[in-house]
Amino acid sequence: MSEEHRTSPYRRNRNDPEAGYSNRNYDEDDDSGSGPFNIVRTKSAPIDQLRRWRVKGVAEKLKSNLDLGVSGEETDLINRKNAFGSNTYPRKKGRNFWSFVWDACRDTTLIILMVAAAASLALGIKTEGIKEGWYDGGSIAMAVLIVIIFTAVSDYKQSLQFQNLNEEKQNIQMEVVRSGRRIKVSIFDLVVGDVVPLKIGDQVPADGLVVSGHSLSIDESSMTGESKIVHKDSTRAPFLMSGCKVADGYGSMLVTSVGINTEWGLLMASISEDNGEETPLQVRLNGVATFIGIVGLAVAVAVLIILVIRFFTGHTTDPNGRVQFTAGKTKFGDAINGFIKIFTVAVTIVVVAVPEGLPLAVTLTLAYSMRKMMADKALVRRLSACETMGSATTICSDKTGTLTLNQMTVVEVYACGNKMDSPENKSLVPPRVISLLIEGIAQNSTGSVFVPEGGGALEISGSPTEKAILQWAINLGMDFGSARSDSVIIHAFPFNSEKKRGGVAVKLSNSEVHVHWKGAAEMVLASCTSYIDANDNVVQMDEDKVAYFKKAIEDMAVGSLRCVAIAYRTCEMEKVPTNDEELEKWQLPEDDLILLAIVGIKDPCRPGVREAVQLCVNAGVKVRMVTGDNLQTARAIALECGILGSDADATEPNLIEGKTFRNYTEAQRLEMADKISVMGRSSPNDKLLLVQALRKRGHVVAVTGDGTNDAPALHEADIGLAMGIQGTEVAKESSDIIILDDNFSSVVKVVRWGRSVYANIQKFIQFQLTVNVAALVINVVAAVSSGNVPLNAVQLLWVNLIMDTLGALALATEAPTDHLMKRKPVGRREPLITNIMWRNLLIQAMYQVTVLLILNFGGISILNLKHDEKAHAFKVKNTLIFNAFVFCQIFNEFNARQPEQMNVWKGVTKNRLFMGIVGIEVVLQFMIIFFLGKFASTVRLSWQLWLVSIAIGIISWPLAIVGKLIPVPERNFGEYFRIRRKKNPTGKGDADQEVST
Repeated sequence: MSEEHRTSPYRRNRNDPEAGYSNRNYDEDDDSGSGPFNIVRTKSAPIDQLRRWRVKGVAEKLKSNLDLGVSGEETDLINRKNAFGSNTYPRKKGRNFWSFVWDACRDTTLIILMVAAAASLALGIKTEGIKEGWYDGGSIAMAVLIVIIFTAVSDYKQSLQFQNLNEEKQNIQMEVVRSGRRIKVSIFDLVVGDVVPLKIGDQVPADGLVVSGHSLSIDESSMTGESKIVHKDSTRAPFLMSGCKVADGYGSMLVTSVGINTEWGLLMASISEDNGEETPLQVRLNGVATFIGIVGLAVAVAVLIILVIRFFTGHTTDPNGRVQFTAGKTKFGDAINGFIKIFTVAVTIVVVAVPEGLPLAVTLTLAYSMRKMMADKALVRRLSACETMGSATTICSDKTGTLTLNQMTVVEVYACGNKMDSPENKSLVPPRVISLLIEGIAQNSTGSVFVPEGGGALEISGSPTEKAILQWAINLGMDFGSARSDSVIIHAFPFNSEKKRGGVAVKLSNSEVHVHWKGAAEMVLASCTSYIDANDNVVQMDEDKVAYFKKAIEDMAVGSLRCVAIAYRTCEMEKVPTNDEELEKWQLPEDDLILLAIVGIKDPCRPGVREAVQLCVNAGVKVRMVTGDNLQTARAIALECGILGSDADATEPNLIEGKTFRNYTEAQRLEMADKISVMGRSSPNDKLLLVQALRKRGHVVAVTGDGTNDAPALHEADIGLAMGIQGTEVAKESSDIIILDDNFSSVVKVVRWGRSVYANIQKFIQFQLTVNVAALVINVVAAVSSGNVPLNAVQLLWVNLIMDTLGALALATEAPTDHLMKRKPVGRREPLITNIMWRNLLIQAMYQVTVLLILNFGGISILNLKHDEKAHAFKVKNTLIFNAFVFCQIFNEFNARQPEQMNVWKGVTKNRLFMGIVGIEVVLQFMIIFFLGKFASTVRLSWQLWLVSIAIGIISWPLAIVGKLIPVPERNFGEYFRIRRKKNPTGKGDADQEVST
């Protein structure tokens, strides 16, 4: 079907403030229709037609039912997608491979090397002929080309992975009604005609019309740019825009436009995605790389000046001992060629010195960690969260669904003033109470019950608490459909996390009005003045009865039960507003309630949660429970989970109520925050206040949240963790990481991966700086003393490839170990290069420099090459130095894996990628020596010299073990090079800002 036919019945008309939407390009008469549907294309857009049809008429035209939704059959869904398009929109194409090649080619040092290679190639061919003259310049050009290709391939792969993860973030699971059944589908599978239930925190998934709603308010700021909350209903303001958020209330909508035909789709199609986010660690590493690069540049300039002076003053000889330049005798072309070789060596020193692999290592380890975290049920939305999580010092966790299973069952009930023998035993409960309970539960609920036509188990949808209460009502004899149709909802007060209760006013067939309330037991009980006894009499509550019910609530809470009270009252019809606007503002009466029942809902702790909490304790991460449940329930669960160690800990200030904390002064909150382990009956604002206080105390705070009102706390925290199952879209969008299974154990895994990111970066820094220091010192000392360098441009580029790409890939993909969870969190100001790393890299670098300089200056004598031709002996010596240097790096990769532990081989066989990369490096080194001698200026070595090369490399293993016995000072080595700035006169930010390598 052509794109013009894959369109939408309705689109927002921004120029028509009254209409809100226009009936875009459709009427009933044109025959260029949208497949089998009765709405077809036209050139006009009469809003009168929509007014005539209304929502029910639009549903009929779309062959949908406002109660049952679309059929959900595959053929029908395909027809709808063909007619109106799918709920996706064209994304900007990601960067192709050649753009990454171009980026790599734009590296300044590589450009200089290519220019030098071209000049060397031209002069070489001119002076020595094409057969021999292309080697020097051609070798450098090929080496640069290999570096460019490796870099581009690596960056391109990571770009594709980040694109895939970004698409995963957009794949929201949502409820739709199809054939009367509520099912979850991907937002991409939504079709025109679908009926979608909406509740607080949901994202409006497509353009559409309100079918029904109670206190339904929409935040349209994502579309209009204005933060005004707009009330919606099915008559006066039925139009909903994709991408907006449900700010309050609940209801349902009919989808009329999807994908590119929505306003949101048009907007998103015009926005290009930017995956160029730099994390704080990448920024820090860029600073380190810049500093090292400046040092390398200074060294390269010094080497260039020294070599040029030596060359043009006749102090430089070739391998045969001949002076390379004699004033007045040396040809101009030879002089220029000699200068180009010197210049190339200097530039190559810069290439090796600049640790371009540091940012690459961050990208690789983040990409690897994000992929693995997905397998561990954690979806990363912001890259920086990966590394920040490794520094977390405290986790403020929800209880329900995170520490508990979220599989709720009513296990205890108090009704008619007494405890029922069993929740389903209704023999002592008057029929009127049963009827009122069923009426209140059915109408005062955002859940639903689906009865399969062919029989079978009932399907209950809704929040876990709603499902538990609905199941209990069904056990009492509730027919959900009949209970819903026996009365009509006049007005609703959706459940509010501040008031912790929700209510609904319903009108019965006899015009009587009942107001039903349901919520936190002690909150609802406080509004009750009477109850219905076993004789069906309304009895006033005296102090003894109030105390009895309070004791019942406390006993259930001590038993880890969530307590919910259900109450009602009658309301005179005359007091119910008749005007729609007044009705919308009507405050449901919540005093003089009649208590119907108090139910205790069991939500068992998740298996393994106690061990996960203990793992956090061992890792120096304090777990705090912040829950809306009452203090006794919170206390019981905290003891069961290990957040509170014993009954002795279950007192203030360890255990505190949200209201108490809220009423403290800011100074008191700062003082108390560290001591709090459990906060019960907390509101989202209490959670926010706790997070703010903890951060001011210097903590790196991770917070879990699932509700819309948790968004400020999620945003305020260093790491916001939203729940993937129970979490609202508003909460998810405010988060950094989504916990897909709502499991606290997954949160702990995120901490492990966060620490792994930081540890892997440190491993790579240690490895790369060892190579940097060794290569620089060897070439500088050799250049200054003899005028020649043992490691030429091509060889250094190969070493650079081992460091930057293969080394980063090998070390960045180390999986987290148990050892990581036995260390304290990494502080905000802790330096990247620790004293342990300084010790390790300096020992290895000093060893490599010492051994290879001995070979450089005395290698011909040591290797007994005095009787060989000078040029050949020189090449054998330099080849051995190159080979030994490479094997030093290969073996040092094993040392870098375990910077602190003696056993550098621990777990190495589990990392197949690491072993594979080491194998590739060894094979490539053999190939360079055996087959690419002209390319790398090497000669074939005897098997004895191969053993010498490997032996020199393998000595780094016992050296690393012995080195770890050397104690390190507490003061960081980098502090000796730290620049301390003056205090910020504004008083904002850090008192002392420091810059350190």
